[in-house]
Order: sequence, then structure tokens, then C-alpha cells
Amino acid sequence: MVDVGVEDIRRRLLELLREATDEAWVRAVWAVIDLARELIKVRRDKLAVLIDDAFQAIGLDKAAIYVKGLLGLIEYPPEHYERIIAVAATSEGISKREIGRHRWATLLTIWNMTKDGFKQLYEQLPGNKPDFDIIWRVTGGNPWVLSILLKNHWNVDDAITELIRSKGLGEAIQSLSKGDRELLARAVDDPDMLMSRDGIPLMNRLIELNLIVDNIYPRGKKTVD
Repeated sequence: MVDVGVEDIRRRLLELLREATDEAWVRAVWAVIDLARELIKVRRDKLAVLIDDAFQAIGLDKAAIYVKGLLGLIEYPPEHYERIIAVAATSEGISKREIGRHRWATLLTIWNMTKDGFKQLYEQLPGNKPDFDIIWRVTGGNPWVLSILLKNHWNVDDAITELIRSKGLGEAIQSLSKGDRELLARAVDDPDMLMSRDGIPLMNRLIELNLIVDNIYPRGKKTVD
């Protein structure tokens, strides 16, 4: 029998990542579950499995299956363990619906950073920058928007232009009917308009384009057992 240690598993994971092409990323993502099972065998204590935006690689249609695989680590471990936690993060709103159809996971929405945490990030940025309150108001605490502003030398118009191009918003808007474009224009001032019989089809379209997130939960303190 071959003795497999933690260093062997770390080396195998690094090899997968170094070799990862577009197709190999799929194998690398699924291999994390197998490597986690081997870690349980050799360590038998505490293990945290953190997966970030893996659903784009394996396909949104397989998101629920992947979460089920992570759950299998907890329910059917190869050896005794003290504690395991598995966290899969995604920026694709539509994947939340795919996973939410099952009872395999606890869904929590993280909507941008808290003001204190965002300020710590802001203070790490080099050079001259606008007042923090202005940046907070413009970004709402979104670190990706902050990076776009920084890259565009704090020029809001240039940052907006980049956002439009990177997300293909011009094409997305043109694909909407005249009625949907009018509804979207009104929803900019009153987003709750999308939560109506006429607005829900448009809301679903925007979620598919990853332009909005629905069902934002209260941001109060919550304890997960």
C-alpha cells in the first residue's frame, strides 16, 4: 500500500492547477472532492473545503450535482473526522436557483463588503484617490467596481464605459423588447417594479445575464450551525 501524506496531496493539486487549460479546469474542480477525501484519510481531524466560482468551469447545470458531491464528504466520509465544512461561492445568480431546488445546501447571499471592511481595502490603495464617502456611495462596497474605478484613474464615465463593454450591456439592452426597455428604465429608480407579474420575466432575464441578484436577505448578524 502506498503511503500518501498531506504534502503528496498538495503537490498533486498544484500539478493540476499548473496544467489547467479550459478543459482541464473541469477535471481540476472535480478533483478537489477526491483530494479532500484523501485528506480525510490521512489527517482525520478538521477540514475546510472552499470552492470559488467553480460552476462556470463545470457548467451551471451541474452546480447542484457538485454541491451534492461536497455534501457527500460530510455525510459519507472515508474515515472518522472531527469537523468538516464545505463552502462553494458563486457570482452567478442563476446557480443559486439551480442549487436551491434541492435541500443539499444552506444558501446565504453576501452582497458586497461591509463599510468598515471596504474602508480597510480602500486605505490600502496607493496614490491620490477621491474621498472615501464618495467611493462608498458610488460602489456600494463592491470591490470589483472599486478595481474598475482604480484602473480608470477614478474617472466614473470611463469606468461605466468599461462596465458596459465588459458585460455586453449594449447587446443585452437591444435584445429586449420596447416594453421591457421602458420597464427597465423605470426599475432603475424603483427596482421593486421587477417583483411584479409584468416585471418577473425581465427580472429572470437579468439574472441569467448576471446583471442583478434577487432575494437579497437581511444583512443583520446570522449564525450558521
